[in-house]
Amino acid sequence: MSPASDPLPAGVPPRASAGIVVLATLAVVAALYFGRELLVPVALAGLFTALLRPLVRPFERAGLSAPIGSTVVMLVLLGVLGVGASLLSGPVHQWLAQAPDTFAAAQAKLQSLRRPLQAVTSAVEKIERSTTGAGAPVDSAGRGEAGRQPGATATRPARREPAPGEERATAGAGAAGAGGGGPSGGGSVASIAARVFGTTTAVLAGIVEVVLLTFLLLASGDKFVAKLVHVLPLRRDKREAVAMVREAEGVVTRYLVATALINLGQGALVGVAMALLHVPNPVLWGLLTFLLEFIPYLGGACMIILLALIGLATFDSVGQAVLPPAIYLAITTLQNNLVSPVAYGQGLRLNPVAVFIGVLFWYGLWGVPGAFLAVPLVATMRILGEHIDGLAPVSEFLGE
Repeated sequence: MSPASDPLPAGVPPRASAGIVVLATLAVVAALYFGRELLVPVALAGLFTALLRPLVRPFERAGLSAPIGSTVVMLVLLGVLGVGASLLSGPVHQWLAQAPDTFAAAQAKLQSLRRPLQAVTSAVEKIERSTTGAGAPVDSAGRGEAGRQPGATATRPARREPAPGEERATAGAGAAGAGGGGPSGGGSVASIAARVFGTTTAVLAGIVEVVLLTFLLLASGDKFVAKLVHVLPLRRDKREAVAMVREAEGVVTRYLVATALINLGQGALVGVAMALLHVPNPVLWGLLTFLLEFIPYLGGACMIILLALIGLATFDSVGQAVLPPAIYLAITTLQNNLVSPVAYGQGLRLNPVAVFIGVLFWYGLWGVPGAFLAVPLVATMRILGEHIDGLAPVSEFLGE
């Protein structure tokens, strides 16, 4: 028997071929993409369960059941969120009422800034036409200025005057299209309204799903961990599973709490800075900073774009207009280099390049919820790689 055909030693699992690994990876990615309507609420509920589970355990230690503790925690959380939403409804409503005028003013400023560039582009095109002769007039026979006979004049095709009935029909069609009062205009408004209400309904339904699933997971206590330990055959595997779940839960909780505290401080600084710059609705910009900074990279990019538009709409000079996004970028840079390393400590220990790739990957699969879940998912994959031998290369790539 040849050495290649010798059986593997006992206890050594066979290695899958590269083709099987690639096909399995593609199948998992496809399942994540096409099953996002089911998987996104489950993933969000699992994340919030890991965050809120430490708040339920004191009720269990006091002798109360997990459903009672979960009910108290969820009611308090929903009450705090409701009070915060009611307090912020005024600034949000005011900004939404002013948003069309604000963006129109910003667009007008952008058009004025584009005029010098358009003038330069037009001058370059004229120079190119004069040097290549591409812009020389051409007569009806296809001859240029040099090939035209002396005394010959260029002939233009006669312009056909529209008939009276045709002119009225054209004008009526144009008026109907501009006014939007015809069937097409009404259909357009109806389709826009349907999309808006459809999106709102879908968002509300998703929020209700996440809240209910989070409550059920909290009310179940440690039942799922116990079931996982029960189905594993070996005692060593049971200990590894419990340690893996506890470590992942601790890392996710520390990340979310630290991120919330960092975003709270950063939002307060941005709100104060916008108030000193006399930017309208500074409280709103502080709130948006707190919320959008939960989405790595993408949230900061959205804030810079929004503050740039607000600066263009608020201030007359370009130097003043760039102050809001510039100050926000300075605050974010200081936070990322001074505050975040101390706040997160050694809990995450993630490679920044891997985090950036993870954000892009999960955003491509699940959109904004995927970008929000990217860092906890990447951290969980690193922890799984540390406890499972087959995923050790994944943990090495994702770690610092």
